[in-house]
Amino acid sequence: MKKFSTAGIILAFAANVAPGFAPVSAHAAEPATATSNQSRCAFLANAPDQHAVVRGDTLWGISGRFLQHPWCWPQVWDLNREQIRNPHWIYPGQIVYFDRAAGRLRLGNRAGANGVPTVRLSPQVRSQNLGQDAIPSIPANAIEPFLSQPLIVEESAINGAPRIIAANEGHVFLGKGDKAYVRGDLQGDTIFQVFRPGRPLKDPVTQAILGYEAAYLGVVKLDRAARADNEAHRFIVDTSKQEIGVGDQLVAMPPTPIINYVPHRPGSPVSARIVSVYGGVGNAGQNDVVSVNRGKSEGVDVGTVLELYRAGGVVADRTDNNKPVQLPDERYGTLFIFRVFNNISYGLVMQVTDTVQIGDVAQSPE
Repeated sequence: MKKFSTAGIILAFAANVAPGFAPVSAHAAEPATATSNQSRCAFLANAPDQHAVVRGDTLWGISGRFLQHPWCWPQVWDLNREQIRNPHWIYPGQIVYFDRAAGRLRLGNRAGANGVPTVRLSPQVRSQNLGQDAIPSIPANAIEPFLSQPLIVEESAINGAPRIIAANEGHVFLGKGDKAYVRGDLQGDTIFQVFRPGRPLKDPVTQAILGYEAAYLGVVKLDRAARADNEAHRFIVDTSKQEIGVGDQLVAMPPTPIINYVPHRPGSPVSARIVSVYGGVGNAGQNDVVSVNRGKSEGVDVGTVLELYRAGGVVADRTDNNKPVQLPDERYGTLFIFRVFNNISYGLVMQVTDTVQIGDVAQSPE
């Protein structure tokens, strides 16, 4: 199994220097560490002196060549979450240098005519073609559908969602260009995604329903708003991914996401469980998408990194009258949260040494 993901988010660099990170040193026999008030980041004992950036590299993968925990890159680049606001990208052809004296990664160009590399002490801003050739963290297509489609709809949203009550000319199913008649409060929105509620997603611990996995059907646009309480709104189907019919529901189209994520520990300790694996299967591997039973209400936000653990079982100690003993949870991977709802979140499995199973633990990095 590969150690690092090639899965899909674009992460930004910033050229500012982050206060509060202590300088560190690196030794061949002992990893160097960069320390903040929230995490400890360690360089690999066999970290290379440099890495030439090539097309197809990922930020997570590059960081993994140097760091024990690839998500720690903001600390060792002298960056923090508050400073990363504008995109400053790494491009093919540049060189990542390991500054062992300072315990930092530096960005520079290839060696010049005299054989001496020109090293910049912070990522460079490019004024032309910004982002077009930038090195991503993971291919965006791995999570693009999850950024804009509902997929998880919370119970409160289902109860009040507008619904299709009729189709034009007696059609049973609707396709692109067809008219759909809708009842419900549009709350001033004009573009909606159509969804069909699916199976409930239950908390593995409490069994409470956290939301519903929704089938994304397409997009409709308002053509004529209702002018009386007993009148229906008229919509036109703009796109149709699956058959749309009477009874299907609407949710306002979310704004286009800005894919500019910074990996970080949660602001407060989080202990979550895997609720589901997207696609309805029982287990997941690297680059798969899973949901966890924690969201905004528990302090989880976009970019939160959680570590995956298999819950330890209880065994009988045969050396002490078969007394039950709890085995510790075993860490086997990393989860990157990329979309957050109130009580549930989507995460991308970044690196694992075992399969992810429903009920497994996802918690704050130690």
